[in-house]
Amino acid sequence: MTELRHRGGKDSDPTLQQQPSEDKGSDSELKGEKDVASDGEAKVDPGVPQDDTPVVLNKALSGLSSRWKNWWIRGILTLAMISFFFLIIYLGPMVLMMIVLIVQIKCFQEIITIGYNVYHSYHLPWFRTLSWYFLLCVNYFFYGETVTDYFFSLVQREEPLRILSKYHRFISFALYLTGFCMFVLSLVKKHYRLQFYMFGWTHVTLLIVVTQSHLIIHNLFEGMIWFIVPISCVICNDIMAYMFGFFFGRTPLIKLSPKKTWEGFIGGLFSTIVFGIMFSYLMAGYRYFVCPVEFNNDSNSFQVDCEPSELFQLQVYALPTILESATGWSTVRLYPFQIHSIALSSFASIVGPFGGFFASGFKRAFKIKDFANTIPGHGGIMDRFDCQYLMATFVNVYIASFIRGPNPSKVIQQLLALRIDQQLNIFNSLKAHLTEKGLLPALEGAGA
Repeated sequence: MTELRHRGGKDSDPTLQQQPSEDKGSDSELKGEKDVASDGEAKVDPGVPQDDTPVVLNKALSGLSSRWKNWWIRGILTLAMISFFFLIIYLGPMVLMMIVLIVQIKCFQEIITIGYNVYHSYHLPWFRTLSWYFLLCVNYFFYGETVTDYFFSLVQREEPLRILSKYHRFISFALYLTGFCMFVLSLVKKHYRLQFYMFGWTHVTLLIVVTQSHLIIHNLFEGMIWFIVPISCVICNDIMAYMFGFFFGRTPLIKLSPKKTWEGFIGGLFSTIVFGIMFSYLMAGYRYFVCPVEFNNDSNSFQVDCEPSELFQLQVYALPTILESATGWSTVRLYPFQIHSIALSSFASIVGPFGGFFASGFKRAFKIKDFANTIPGHGGIMDRFDCQYLMATFVNVYIASFIRGPNPSKVIQQLLALRIDQQLNIFNSLKAHLTEKGLLPALEGAGA
């Protein structure tokens, strides 16, 4: 192909004959990059993974077959992770946000490390530094937006925070632009294509991991129930699909994941829907879980105390005729949130696994078994959160589309940030509107 390109170039464009050294350099660059890419793919070992099981478990399960040994290891460590999950819920929303940030950083590190290993990019100037710098920039932007939205009164109280909030987007753009210029300055001849590969790799990783982690934080502020129930549905579906597949699986589901079966998929679907309805009923009765997470200016701390909305108040529903004849009940009392939980658990069971299939395809493309070996029997942190990020995006979109209405507190925050003349103008417009509707005299009479 190189000879054809040279021969065609000499015949068609005489200017190329005047730059033989440049052509030679370009060809060697392309050849070098192809060698690096092919070597990188060849050196990813798809063989037997290293056994990272704790010694205690290895000794206790030494008499079992590899199939049952793996079953017990996954089961024990799954229970340990679920226990840790409930512990951080008990510790409150601030700890949850810190855990989300730590998980996000670990997932970013696992994906970026795969890129380094595959493309042998350790020798590229500044690239590891720039990858982490871009992570810092994006987190500064998203967390700055969150602080401005949810801690408005605190920001307005402190002069440095008020300045940072006012120019937050400009500062974020300036930080990103600095990293962009550093990347351009770091470009090295013979490695242009490889460097742009890794630049794209970093940005796609930021899109997948950081953006969706930010949505998890937003879901948490809507009420811890919007954080806990979706995550629990994904966990339940993962466990039940594995259980049904382990004991009853016969029919392969998808080639990307040969161990996934239709029996596991269907069993996980019905189990997760039932779990979602029951778990939602349990949590909807507690204000700690259903109230939005807000910042209390007096105590300078988070509070989760409110009058629950209609979404979390028991309602009477009439059953369809078919269900009435089957159960003998004409009505049932449910929280409206339980109806929404059916949509959440259905997504977690039907669409959520495609996040795992996507991750499986990604790992197969680079001939690796897991993203890392952080959790014995489970792989890396990203192996456990591949479905969670997709679920977080769905929950955020679902809340914005079907649940969230205008937020009076945010409207007031925006009004207080206006000039006095603008506030008076809005007041007069609102007064005229209420008078026209006939509501203002009634309000004045009630006040008298």
